[in-house]
Amino acid sequence: MVIAHVIGIFTNPRAEWEKIRDEDCGLGQCLLKHVMVMAAIPAVSGYIGTTQVGWKIGASGTHYLTNTSAGMIAILTYLAMVAGVIGIGAMIQWMSQTYGEPKSLNRSVILAAYVATPLFLVGFMLLSPILWLNMILGLPALAYSVYLLYSGVPIVMEISEEKGFLYASAILGLGLVALVAILATTVILWAYGFGPTLTS
Repeated sequence: MVIAHVIGIFTNPRAEWEKIRDEDCGLGQCLLKHVMVMAAIPAVSGYIGTTQVGWKIGASGTHYLTNTSAGMIAILTYLAMVAGVIGIGAMIQWMSQTYGEPKSLNRSVILAAYVATPLFLVGFMLLSPILWLNMILGLPALAYSVYLLYSGVPIVMEISEEKGFLYASAILGLGLVALVAILATTVILWAYGFGPTLTS
């Protein structure tokens, strides 16, 4: 069913949002079926790309991360993505009373999970860790995630298009704050010695 939903949000998103809304799925079940699998794509791809493929900067040789360093970064990335989806889902649920009738945490996390799907899928590009290529391909994925957010909120949360627009804008702002918080945490961790280690 998860694969069908993933295909559906790309081929016919509005109809698929209705199916996702009507599906009876517990929080643990949905996390195991979708988020925990999809979040592994960028984490595992990044590990393989940085340890096996490597990257070049200018005319210098190819750079690689050590297995230990890349493994630690992959695990932390995975945990941050799963926690991010759950955290944003919790905030969506908390805000639901402002924009209409309060909704369940399950529904809110499912909304956050499927909105993040294009970003999870573009994580395959980390198999080749070329910064400019990943940026070029990441921007359309980000744009499509924003489209999914604005199209999905009114349907999944069962509110009007006008309230849905305001609600989705609030969620988008929350997502940007979460991104800045993750970046700040990354900088702090790197400053305390948890940064990447290159092979010699």
